Amino acid sequence: MKVRHALVFAVLPIVVVLAILQGGTLVTRSYMDEASSQASSALRLAVAALAGHLRRYEPLPSLIADHDDIEALLQKPDDPSLRRAASNYLKEINGLLESSDIYVMTPDGNTIAASNYDMPTTFVGQNFHYRPYFQDAIKGDRARFYALGTTSLKRGYYFSSPVEVAGKILGVIVFKVDIDSIETSWRGGEYKIFVADPEGIIFMTGSPEWLYTGILPLDAPRLSRTQASRRYAEARLRPLSQTEMVYHGQRLMSITSNGVTHEYIRLSQYMPEADWTVNVLLDTASVRAQARTTLIAIVLFICLAGLGAAVLLQRRSRVVERLRLQEETQNELERRVEERTAALARVNEQIELEVSERRLTEQELRKTQADLIQAGKLAGLGQMSAALSHEFNQPLAAAKTYADSAALLMDRGRMPEAQDNVRRISSLIDRMASISRHLRNFARKPNEKLGPVLLSSVIADTLEIVTPRLKAADAELVLQFEEDGLAVQAGPVRLQQVLVNIIGNAADAVEGLDNREILLSASRVDGRAVITIRDHGPGVAAAIAERIFDPFFTTKGVGKGLGLGLSISYNIIKDFGGDLSVMNHAEGGAVFRLVLDLAGAAREAAE
Repeated sequence: MKVRHALVFAVLPIVVVLAILQGGTLVTRSYMDEASSQASSALRLAVAALAGHLRRYEPLPSLIADHDDIEALLQKPDDPSLRRAASNYLKEINGLLESSDIYVMTPDGNTIAASNYDMPTTFVGQNFHYRPYFQDAIKGDRARFYALGTTSLKRGYYFSSPVEVAGKILGVIVFKVDIDSIETSWRGGEYKIFVADPEGIIFMTGSPEWLYTGILPLDAPRLSRTQASRRYAEARLRPLSQTEMVYHGQRLMSITSNGVTHEYIRLSQYMPEADWTVNVLLDTASVRAQARTTLIAIVLFICLAGLGAAVLLQRRSRVVERLRLQEETQNELERRVEERTAALARVNEQIELEVSERRLTEQELRKTQADLIQAGKLAGLGQMSAALSHEFNQPLAAAKTYADSAALLMDRGRMPEAQDNVRRISSLIDRMASISRHLRNFARKPNEKLGPVLLSSVIADTLEIVTPRLKAADAELVLQFEEDGLAVQAGPVRLQQVLVNIIGNAADAVEGLDNREILLSASRVDGRAVITIRDHGPGVAAAIAERIFDPFFTTKGVGKGLGLGLSISYNIIKDFGGDLSVMNHAEGGAVFRLVLDLAGAAREAAE
C-alpha cells in the first residue's frame, strides 16, 4: 500500500508538467478553431452585405443609357437645353435611387451632364478619360471600378455603360454608389473588418486609422498601377505595420497601431465580381485568456484528483480486510440483482436520456424566444431613438428657460412668478422621469406569468413609449373602447411590446401621407377580447401578407429594421392562447387584429 502512495505522488508532478506542455497547445488550438468558426460566419455576412448592396445598382447604367434625353444629348453634345434636360433627369434619378452621382461623358472623356450639375463640386466640364471604367465602357463593355473621387474626394463604387445609338457608341454613362453606410456598420463590433483592392491597399474598414494602408509591400509597380488610374486621388498611401504567421492552421496577423500591438485571427474571402478581398479579424486576447483559464482549471483538477486518490487509498487500506468477507457474500446476490435489473436499468436510462434531451431542447427554445423578444424590443427602441431624443430635449430646453427666468425674477424680487417657474420645472422633470421609467420597464427582459391584464393600463403604458414615434411621423392615435375595465389573459410587458411593434409599423406606413390617423379599438366579440389597429397607409400586398409574420422578413431599408417585430408579436399572441392576423381595409390601409381570451373566461376554463 505504501508503494501505491509513493507511486501516486511520483506520477502526479509528471502528469501536471505534461498537462501544461501539451494541454496548453491543445486547449489554445481548440479555442482558436472555435473562434475561427464564429469569425467565418461574420465574414460570410459581410461579403453577402457588400455583394447585395452592389448588385442592386449594377443594371442601372444600361437602363439609364436608353433614355431619350441621354441619347439626344450625345447626338448634340453642345446643345445647352439638352444638357440642362439631361442633368435634371440625372438629378431626379439620383435622388430616387439614393446613389452618390450619375454623369454622362463624351468619347473624349469630357463630362457634359451630371446629377450634381448645380453644386460647387460638379463633374460637368471635368475629364475622366484616365479612369478604367471609362476606357472599358468606350470600347463597348460594361465596367466596374472602385476609387476615391478626384473632384468630390468621396469614396464610391462606379458602374459604367456605353451609350449606343444606331450601332454607334456616342458616349459613356457612369453611376457612382456610396458604400460608406456599410463601412459605418462595421465600427464598434466584436470583429474588425476591412476590404483590400488587388494591390493590397485597404480602402474600406471599420478602423479609420487603417484606411489607405497596404498589407502588401508598396513597391514601385503597385504604386505605378494605382497612380495611373488615380484610384485614390491625392490620398497618402502607407504600409500597415503588421506581421503574419500560421498557428496550427490559423492565419494570425499582428498589427501595431499607436504603439500598441494586437494579434488577430484573420479570415479572407475574395469577391471576383468586384476584384476585392474581404478580411475579418478577431482579437486573440480573449481566446488566449480563455485557454489559460481552462488550462489552470485542468491542472487544478489533476492535482485535486491526485490528492483525492491518495486519500482514498489510505482509507481503503483500513477497511479492505473488513470488506473482504462481505464481498464474497454480496457477489452472488449482486449478480442475481444485476441480471434482473439490467433490462429495467437500460429502459430507465433511455427514458431519462429522452426526458433530459427534451427538457434541454425546451429550455433552449424558450431562451431563444426570450432573446428574440428582447432583440425586437431593443430594435424598436433603436428605431425610435431620434423621436425619444426630441421628447427629452424639449422639456430640457424648457426647464433651462424656466430656470434662467426664475433667477432673473428672483433678482428683481418677483418671488411668486419665480416660484411658478420652479413648479413648471418640477412638472417637466416628472414628465421625463415617467418616460424614462416606461422605457426601462419596456426594455427589461420579461419574467412574467400569464394573468389578468387591464387593457386600458397596458395601452396607457404603450402610449408613453410610442408617443415620440407618433410625433416624429406627425401621426395621430385615436382610441375607441366599447366598455371600460376590459381585461385579458396575458403578460403586460409582452402585450405592451406587441402593441409598440404594430403601432410603430403603422406610424411608418402613414408617415408623409395626407391622412396620418391611426385607429386603436378594443371590444368584446363572441366572449373574447378583440383589439384592432388600423392605419391609412398603402396596405399589405398579397405576396407580402403570406410572409409578413416570418422571422427576418422586412420591406424596410437597410438599418431600419431586423424583420423580427411581427414574427415575435405573432409568437407572443400565440403564447397567450390568442391569434394575430392582418388584412386590408376596404377603404384603404392595413388592419391588424388581435384576439385574446378575457381574464374571466380564462379563469372559468382553468377551474
